[in-house]
Amino acid sequence: MSSHKIKVLIVDDSYLMRLLICDLLSSFDDIEIVGTAKNGKEAIELIKKLKPDVVTLDYEMPVMDGIQTLETIMKENPVPCIMLSAYTKEGAEVTLNALSKGAFDFVTKPSGSISMDIEKVKEELYTKVKLAKEVSPSKLKLGFKKPLDKKAERKNKISAIGIVSSTGGPPVVEFILKNIPQLDIPVFIVQHMPKSFTGIFAERLKKTTGKKVKEARDKEVVKNYIYVAPGGIHMSLKKLKDKVVIDLIDAEPKWGVKPSGDYLLSAISEIYGDKSLAIILTGMGKDGSEGAKRIKEKGGIVISQDKKTSVIYGMPQAVKDFSDFILSPDKIAEKIIELI
Repeated sequence: MSSHKIKVLIVDDSYLMRLLICDLLSSFDDIEIVGTAKNGKEAIELIKKLKPDVVTLDYEMPVMDGIQTLETIMKENPVPCIMLSAYTKEGAEVTLNALSKGAFDFVTKPSGSISMDIEKVKEELYTKVKLAKEVSPSKLKLGFKKPLDKKAERKNKISAIGIVSSTGGPPVVEFILKNIPQLDIPVFIVQHMPKSFTGIFAERLKKTTGKKVKEARDKEVVKNYIYVAPGGIHMSLKKLKDKVVIDLIDAEPKWGVKPSGDYLLSAISEIYGDKSLAIILTGMGKDGSEGAKRIKEKGGIVISQDKKTSVIYGMPQAVKDFSDFILSPDKIAEKIIELI
């Protein structure tokens, strides 16, 4: 076999799913399936022996479940892992937990644990396998420090924060929110996720950070909450008299994503002007770049995640040239505290 091929290990307790995923990925010339495992224990042994570039990992398995397996892999032999998840509440919760434990990304099985129609996610899985191959496993193990308890002179009064995040982002968003106080301004988050996941993501953030977090609803009046954009629809804002309301827009995807951070940040720039703060985190592509530029043009502040800590340095790189600050997640939390 050609040495330049991406070596993939497939881990799933279902023989049929292992077969289907093998067939699906083997159809690409630059992928080599080096092995399959039916449980986590087998997977850990095969990783030592076969040294795959990428692992696809089911979360429902006997002997060792997906989370236990992932934790062991990241501790003993770090390899980028893509979780294969179900479109269920439990599936979403487990997947978000996996992302916080160092999983590179996830792909949702179209119709449950045994998905005969796995072909539907063929291109998505292939793209993510290719991206995962390029990622250093050290970036997947969160090594951020708790921010210093700094009390800086107030330099700029911020009235709203917009955060745009994609691959590698959920644990970074969680870390930042954990390490800032409850703010007396609204925070809006666009995290690229399916609609069945964003509500669970908001619930998780509420639980792990202790902050007032909710999934945004159309036409609700904005208060000093942290709002997560629902999957599958763009989140914008409208000014109605003296109030700001959530405006959910069912338009075509932008940059291939829905929700797109550009809708959100552009609206923030129009409503909050020079009191706006845009934060662009890890992710592929350039979503958020146009909206962040508008915030910059209005006199607001743009922060982007640094290359060293970004799992994928696409979105932050797209705003690098006009970012006021290029920071690691711990320094982003410090800067928010300083600016508010």
